[in-house]
Amino acid sequence: MVRILAVHAHPDDIEFLAAGTLALLADTGQHHIIFSTLTSGDKGSRDLSASEISELRRKEAASAAAIIGADYVPGDFLDQEIFSDNASRHAVVELLRKTRPDVVLTASPVDYSPDHEATSLLVRDACFAAGLPNYKTHSPSIGEIPELYLMDPLGGTDRNGDTIDPDFIVDITDKIAVKRAMLEKHQSQRAWLKAHHHMENYVEQMEIWSGERGKCIGVPFGEGFRRYRGHPFPQNRCLELLLQEHITKRT
Repeated sequence: MVRILAVHAHPDDIEFLAAGTLALLADTGQHHIIFSTLTSGDKGSRDLSASEISELRRKEAASAAAIIGADYVPGDFLDQEIFSDNASRHAVVELLRKTRPDVVLTASPVDYSPDHEATSLLVRDACFAAGLPNYKTHSPSIGEIPELYLMDPLGGTDRNGDTIDPDFIVDITDKIAVKRAMLEKHQSQRAWLKAHHHMENYVEQMEIWSGERGKCIGVPFGEGFRRYRGHPFPQNRCLELLLQEHITKRT
């Protein structure tokens, strides 16, 4: 059994960017899949208090993960307050030591949101530190650095609107209905994303973005990923091998 941890900044980020791929992995019944968001999205409302929207969004995230039989582990960071510092790195290392993943999927290091970019940096550095016995947290160190993959930035572009090309694209056409159902669990964000992000319909926007990735490989819907290649991270191509029937490589 392969343990797969998908960790991003806010509830609904994983659903936007990787839910179809995770649904394909869940279909095999052979992997333990864990969703984690560093924040509970406590600032994602104009009507509810931070504590009220946090509680609601945690419930929505757990419900979305449950659709494919995944666990949900919430973090304790605050929305718009994720930074790479010593205390934050310890917190993310502890998350990795508790979940003990073989494969980690996380945010793009370049994205529209500072929370997304900080999450990517923290997860990368925590993967390295989690195997160091003398780097102390509450849980014991893990044996090996997990293999690390980067999700697409939202919309597949950087802050200037330039495309960030993935290493490979997963054909999620057969799972787009599941991805839609998972994202629809985040109903608290419908009004927020319309008001703050100017998305008339956030689920339809997800399908547009997934459709754009799919076009790159000639299928209706896709999700893009990059394998982190920094030393000494493993390069076993675990995710590619698990999904080889659904992947088209970029050149």
